[in-house]
Amino acid sequence: MSIKVKFFASLTDLVGMKEIDVEFESQLNVINVWQSVCGTAQMPVGCLYAINHDYCEPDQLLKDGDEVAYFPPLTGG
Repeated sequence: MSIKVKFFASLTDLVGMKEIDVEFESQLNVINVWQSVCGTAQMPVGCLYAINHDYCEPDQLLKDGDEVAYFPPLTGG
């Protein structure tokens, strides 16, 4: 299964890339993809995730051709 993985803002510095296309043999969720692509880089607490431009939960399963995006925690006031 082919997945496009994108990182935004400070996460690009953390993981050392902006985006990558990856192939997986089994179905994974959002957290599993981070672990597979980012190795030892810890996902920040409060990170947001989206599949195909829709926010999702970290245990959401991905399908072939999906795009998963990771966003750093948001702050504001």
